[in-house]
Amino acid sequence: MSRRPDPVAEGLLRGWRVLGGGHAQPPERMGCDVVIVGSGAGAGITAELLTQVGLDVVIVEEGPLRSSRDFRQLESEAYPQLYQESAARKTADKAINILQGRCVGGSTTVNWTSSFRTPDATLAYWQEHFGLRDVDPLTMSPWFAQAERRLHIGAWLVPPNENNDLLRRGAARLGIAAPAILRNVKDCWNLGSCGMGCPTNAKQSMLVTTIPAALERGARLLVETRALRFEHDQGRVSGLLCVPVQPNGDVATGRPGTRIQARHYVVAGGAINSPALLLRSKAPDPHGLLGRRTFLHPVVISAARFDQRVQGWQGAPQTIYTDHFLDVHPIDGPMGYKLEAPPLHPVVFATTLSGFGRSQAELLAQFAHTHALLALLRDGFHPDSPGGRVVLRDDGSPVLDYPLNDFVMDGARRALLSMAEIQFAAGARQVIPVHEMARPYTTWQEARQALETLPMKPLLTRVVSAHVMGGCAMAAGEAQGVVRPDGRHWQLENLSVIDGSIFPTSIGANPQLSVYGFANRLATGLATQLTGRTPVLA
Repeated sequence: MSRRPDPVAEGLLRGWRVLGGGHAQPPERMGCDVVIVGSGAGAGITAELLTQVGLDVVIVEEGPLRSSRDFRQLESEAYPQLYQESAARKTADKAINILQGRCVGGSTTVNWTSSFRTPDATLAYWQEHFGLRDVDPLTMSPWFAQAERRLHIGAWLVPPNENNDLLRRGAARLGIAAPAILRNVKDCWNLGSCGMGCPTNAKQSMLVTTIPAALERGARLLVETRALRFEHDQGRVSGLLCVPVQPNGDVATGRPGTRIQARHYVVAGGAINSPALLLRSKAPDPHGLLGRRTFLHPVVISAARFDQRVQGWQGAPQTIYTDHFLDVHPIDGPMGYKLEAPPLHPVVFATTLSGFGRSQAELLAQFAHTHALLALLRDGFHPDSPGGRVVLRDDGSPVLDYPLNDFVMDGARRALLSMAEIQFAAGARQVIPVHEMARPYTTWQEARQALETLPMKPLLTRVVSAHVMGGCAMAAGEAQGVVRPDGRHWQLENLSVIDGSIFPTSIGANPQLSVYGFANRLATGLATQLTGRTPVLA
């Protein structure tokens, strides 16, 4: 694989303008038409569309530029290099571990390629409760379709690995539909190491699609550079102050910062870092909405042991799902959940499992025979599910305060029950709910009795997340949202937010394609407003 073409290395040789980190030092002052903070799903789509109409674009990315030649399928290298806080970012009370990318391409570089359009029920809720009239499925469909064509999102025709097929088989025996997941890949080698960066460039992340397209058209990319704060006055942003950082995220002392002046400013740093940047900038927030209603799809996990080898690290990581439990109750009723099968790799497996010492050693000894299911809890649709709040530490770094209240934990209990039943239906010898007080159970009846009485409390029930949404919600009125339906900030006229932070609730599905579709629509509108020309993504 090390001998395969590396489009990033080739682009650098062709003269891509990349500054910061181990590249040339950025100047202390820069000017451009548009500066984009971030390089993930929202930023990448925006950069390609804006450069397509001739705008001079600067992209600011806090993480490093890494490419396929650096992706050696090693957890020990991937997590410190490619993830926020070495894949150990946590909520304020340490009860939820959050996986987010921190590199060029953002989370699209390290995600598992699962691609879903925004569910119709979610769009209908936004129309009714947030006044977003033009987000119906018919209106949004062309924007999603363009993103799907551009990023090769389509059916995965290879049989699922055993980890995913156990979900399919167990669900089928209970009469539950479990269809296949669309993936954004091209010529995939079916390796299973998507979460560590794709070593064959098959994953159509922003790293190998939209960011290179923008750089080919002359965009400049600043890496290992933190957007510190905006300067603004009388409803307009006048500049962006940036500081160089080391690969570990610490500020690089002894090197000057950079001030970027632009006609327009786009925030696309993700649903924790985007609110944090606006909070550090003391952006106008007359209704106290900034950083609030931040959602996670809180995830609970059920492990199981099978007689046969499962080898959950091999093959495409996520290819089967079921939405059966999203539709049991109304969308604004008790919390529903989506079930999927996550990939299993040793470090994440060991650090996510409950227990320690001999009990965990026994579980690890059965690693090759272990299966896992996860449940994405759909938060944000009920008054008792207000999500969390992004706040700043004393040093200006962000932290998400996300209380796991009784409403959320009721959903967690029901999800653990559903997953255990499916795993036993698939033939599991033991099911091990990931809960500090749980133990391996050998029958569905035994597991059900235990799960109905286990205390569902933070830190006892292991909760993780890889989907951060909200915090800069869009709405038809400024009393409900940070940004307008077109992504423009309600109080700062030359600033837009184009990433997952604009979602007023969670999605109820892996949010990658939702971000692509909405970014396509908003960035196309912005390009037209700024130039009178309308780009087309694909």
